[in-house]
Amino acid sequence: MTTFDMLLAAREQRGAGFLPYIDPDRLDKADLAKTAAVCEEQGADAILIGGSFLLSTNFDRMVQEVKQAVDVPVVIFPGDTSQIAPAADAILFLSLISGRNPELLIGQHIKAAPLLKAHGIEPISTGYVLVDSGQQTTTEYISNTRPLPRNKPEIAMAHALAAEYLGMQCVYLDAGSGPAKMVPEEMVLAVSEYTSVPLIVGGGIRDPEAARKRVEMGASFIVIGSVFEDRGWDAGFIGGFADAVHQSRG
Repeated sequence: MTTFDMLLAAREQRGAGFLPYIDPDRLDKADLAKTAAVCEEQGADAILIGGSFLLSTNFDRMVQEVKQAVDVPVVIFPGDTSQIAPAADAILFLSLISGRNPELLIGQHIKAAPLLKAHGIEPISTGYVLVDSGQQTTTEYISNTRPLPRNKPEIAMAHALAAEYLGMQCVYLDAGSGPAKMVPEEMVLAVSEYTSVPLIVGGGIRDPEAARKRVEMGASFIVIGSVFEDRGWDAGFIGGFADAVHQSRG
């Protein structure tokens, strides 16, 4: 069974998938494996690891430590081709379809593809859509692209449908790292009803109720990271998000 199949199975069994996101720059390196293990114990369906802009070195070693600590899939959420680690189960093969930067539409992918094949890392083809969050995020700055307007769900719908027609396996609506505002519920609903591929939603979700609402609007997977970085990777707090995501369609 592929990693993507495992994620789809988790969605089928639990209503939606809970994906904690670990940025190595924002966590003590000695705590990476322990944090991942706590996330798994509290109901994570996979661990995402990576960052828009990493200062950390030895990324492969860090991924390997996380992989050794958990049984759930470890999936890279990459900022660029430097974040390719053979120890990972899979990588979100992101095409930044909300922007018009050719490097992030196809350029980085050409460089990454031979490495993924050589290392046996499963690519999960993902149409990545950056949504305006009310302030400039790291993702927006580093990618040199403009996010989609948050009050124009029809634009997000068209981008997501194009990704589906291009054969991408899923679509990711993201407000970026530490945003002022989340992806609007109305946009999640519009995109989920207009397309048939799984929908990932993340960026700025700071309480379980907000996570639950986005699953109720049609999100297949919820990514949570910034709030854990800010408030600490407390087991009970993480578990509250897992329960909200998994029970939203129960």
